[in-house]
Amino acid sequence: MNKFQVLLFTFFLSLLSIPYIQAQAKRKIEIHYAGKLTIDEGNYPGAKVLTRDDSQQVQIKHQGSIMWCDKAIHYGKDNFVEAYGNVILKQGDTINMTSKYVEYSGITELAFASGDVVLTDPNSTISSDTLYLDRSKQQAFYRNGGTVVKDSSGTITSKIGRYYMDAKKYQFVKGVVMVSDSTTINSNFFDFYSDTGYAYLFGPSTIVNETSKTYCEKGFYDTKNKTGYAVKKARIDYDNRVIEGDSLYFDNNKSFASATNNIKVTDTINKSIIKGHYAEVYKEKDSLFITKRALAITIQENDSIYMHADKIMVTGKPDNRIINAYYNAKIFKSDLSGKADSIISNQKTGLTKLINLPKFKSSDKFSTQRKPIMWNLKNQMTGDTIHLISNTKTEKIDSLLVFDNAFVISKDTISENGYNQINGKRLVGLFNDENELRQVNITKNAQSVFYARNDKQELIGIDKAKSGSISILFANGDIDEYIRYNQVDGDMYPESKYPEEERILKGFDWRADEQPKSVADLFKDDPPLKLPVIKGLEDYVPQEDFVDDTMIERIEKSNNSTTSKKGMPSKASRNLPKKIKKEDATPQKAVPLKKLTKPTKAIKPKGVTKK
Repeated sequence: MNKFQVLLFTFFLSLLSIPYIQAQAKRKIEIHYAGKLTIDEGNYPGAKVLTRDDSQQVQIKHQGSIMWCDKAIHYGKDNFVEAYGNVILKQGDTINMTSKYVEYSGITELAFASGDVVLTDPNSTISSDTLYLDRSKQQAFYRNGGTVVKDSSGTITSKIGRYYMDAKKYQFVKGVVMVSDSTTINSNFFDFYSDTGYAYLFGPSTIVNETSKTYCEKGFYDTKNKTGYAVKKARIDYDNRVIEGDSLYFDNNKSFASATNNIKVTDTINKSIIKGHYAEVYKEKDSLFITKRALAITIQENDSIYMHADKIMVTGKPDNRIINAYYNAKIFKSDLSGKADSIISNQKTGLTKLINLPKFKSSDKFSTQRKPIMWNLKNQMTGDTIHLISNTKTEKIDSLLVFDNAFVISKDTISENGYNQINGKRLVGLFNDENELRQVNITKNAQSVFYARNDKQELIGIDKAKSGSISILFANGDIDEYIRYNQVDGDMYPESKYPEEERILKGFDWRADEQPKSVADLFKDDPPLKLPVIKGLEDYVPQEDFVDDTMIERIEKSNNSTTSKKGMPSKASRNLPKKIKKEDATPQKAVPLKKLTKPTKAIKPKGVTKK
């Protein structure tokens, strides 16, 4: 290559380097004002020491941002500045940061601030003792405690915080507490969007206000509208009710909650549990509605009562709860069961009503109406309406009332098709201490058919009679003795001489195949249940490292372009935040839930969180 070619090649190289030189020039930190300039090579080699005067502070500019301070150490060749005393950093009309100290690299565009740091933008204010501001990525970061104030949402404190300015998104980690006028939120992982007020909670979290306490390990809360939903071990405490389910929606303005799939509502005062797969709870109205395999359980010391229906509604104050089960309602207890169109139970009075709804009556006058029915041991009782009365103190059944068309049937112990039967206008049944039906009195137009047997259980004959009323005593479910009052007619016939058609009283309807004999039997007539799939929330995405690959690349450029000694990091490498520990980055397993604390009043930050 001759000299001319070398000169030509050098010329082209210089042309190519001009844009790079111009770009570097534009990235240089500029000193726009200083009251005094001094050189102190002993303490600040290669730097200019700039101080303010009485009129104004030192003013520094870089790439659209302006910084003011009382004193600055400017390393021109390193494109680096240290600012001391009443430091103010502004970026356009949106970002304003104040602190006692700032160091800033024009190459990495990373600022490190310490000492009463306050960063404000139109949406919120961040306070911390130390704060990192990456102007290139438009992110702010603290890791030694900080406070964020959002006027319409409240105050948020956490150990670690990250602000994505473009997305208006915060990511808080470890010991997160958000306090507003009426609500306190505690979480370990909390994503918050300052423009919408939307909050996403991960890991063990609670939302507490004056009327409710919500717990979940994954949830969403709209801080402006006070609504949200919770999934994963979700529960809501409403004073005397605890609601649990796969997915819970709540509106704290109305004290309303709805639940989907695997629901359990516990009444802590009345010792009852309601289960199902869709529920709505109105706290202020003391109202609960539940469907899809709805089941109400009244817990008793020795034998709980189970009630099932297509729909169950619980209304009334805690001291006067009423359970309404309607459409294909059933009740089960180890020694008692029943069935009706609707069952109504008053937990205060101990009165349970089994009734049929008029719209279910058949238009065929010759058809057999499915009357309310109860079974106790071997006895089947039907009538137009049945009342079961329990003693609320002893939790034992006291008596049974059947209104209109009362009918009692028990199968004879030996004969294949023999049935003991009694019917009349009204029935009153009394129970013993073992919840066994001991005595039955049937009044008005009583009729009876009894299979009379001797002590050896040999059939003496079939007794059929009419009377004004009948009183019967039972022992172990069998008829022990009976007394007829005002008997009209009656006689006893040998089985061989008794006509088959006379052995059944009018209205006879043996329904043993309908009797629930276990809790599972309550659901045997239900159609197949298909639960909806709950999409829920996306899994938590941990914060990426604040010092990521792009920042490392910028730092390496800084190392290559500064006057630092060979093998020594540049000034831009100072005070970089370390990686977040693994246990701080991902939600941990929840500890057993204890009693939730009452909400605290909203507070305003008095200062910054110290190290």
